[in-house]
Amino acid sequence: MRALRCSAAPSSWTTWAPQLSPKLRAGPLALRYRLVALDLDGTILDLKLNLDPRDVAALNRILKAGVTVVACTGRPFPGALPWVERLGLDGPIICYQGAEIRLPDGTKILDHGVTHNLAMEVIRFARERDLHVQAYRDDKLIVERDRPEAHEYANHAGMEIHVVGDLETAMSPTTPKLVIVSTAETLEALLPEARKRWEGRLNVATSTPTYLEFTSVESDKASALAFLCDRLGIPRDQSVAVGDGRNDASMIAWAGLGVAVEGSPAEVIAAADRTIPGPGHGGIKQLADMLMGAGN
Repeated sequence: MRALRCSAAPSSWTTWAPQLSPKLRAGPLALRYRLVALDLDGTILDLKLNLDPRDVAALNRILKAGVTVVACTGRPFPGALPWVERLGLDGPIICYQGAEIRLPDGTKILDHGVTHNLAMEVIRFARERDLHVQAYRDDKLIVERDRPEAHEYANHAGMEIHVVGDLETAMSPTTPKLVIVSTAETLEALLPEARKRWEGRLNVATSTPTYLEFTSVESDKASALAFLCDRLGIPRDQSVAVGDGRNDASMIAWAGLGVAVEGSPAEVIAAADRTIPGPGHGGIKQLADMLMGAGN
């Protein structure tokens, strides 16, 4: 059975009035779903950072039908923007696990980060276990030590590493998120402990098997998607969310149609209405067929 769960609506954002293109304003009345929130890594982008041309063609088919497609990713804004541009998306970007919504020019529509005190709790937790942990300031990836895990993440995200003496003094009053990078086995064992420790205070989820991510309890992909749908005047039941990670479960559960990638963690599958194959295996084509066949 599909679990309906969603964090509280974000409590901090800037005023933004959407300017939709004539194509999007006129969208086809025959389509039931008007907006797709699309995760990137593991959903349309494979683990080796490949985009299958067939997936891109299927996504273009969705766009040409007048459906709004919004990238909804855990990636920081600088790591998301190049892929958004390659996919031909020119609207808002939900990034940093939903802590921010940005326009392609960098303008922030929503901004809600982890407070400094809570961030330091996570950092001390990681230090005590000799785990790599990172934060963000002004779209920069900041770390205390130049470890292999930092390079693994930076290479995947397409970002530079900035080594700082002490995250406590280097961070702003808030950070969009924190990430612990380790082996899949280590993080799978750590996840229940971390969720229990910060229950009701932080959202904790894996985005990929080797990234354990922490965001404000008010901020997740579902909260950001709900905010964006409200601003665009799109009812919840006309939204679709597609993803593969635990960090996608909340938006998959919230959307009118939740779609999980086959092989996702059990909680992600449980939140979904449908499943599709992963990148390069026809999943986006199945999604397009699903949307094109969903009339009123």
